[in-house]
Amino acid sequence: MRGLVLRWLISAASLVAVSYLVPGIEVQGFFSALIAAVILGVLNAVVRPVLIILTLPLTILTLGFFLLVINGLMLMLASALLPGFTVHGFWAALLGALLLSLIGWLLNGFISDQGRIETRELRRGSDGVYR
Repeated sequence: MRGLVLRWLISAASLVAVSYLVPGIEVQGFFSALIAAVILGVLNAVVRPVLIILTLPLTILTLGFFLLVINGLMLMLASALLPGFTVHGFWAALLGALLLSLIGWLLNGFISDQGRIETRELRRGSDGVYR
């Protein structure tokens, strides 16, 4: 449960960060970002798999890059459902989805399955390789 809440907070903070980085995305407060993170999570769990299956030939043809378009569409759909979260245009949604994925992937990499923040210590071996 702790890991779920921590990842939810990371998703909301990522949305706020993306709203500062991408001019076409606006979040009106952290509470709106929390609700938007929940809506995005539900959309990604329910609607996104259906869209991936329906667009599988196009995704294969574009070597997976069409998944970025699907992520952008999920971001636009979430903005249509929540008044405090707006996305102005497809390109802003596409860039926002890309940045949201990158920031979330980077920050969630520091969290274990039990919801603990992990640190890794790298030491240089005798062969010069860090482990």
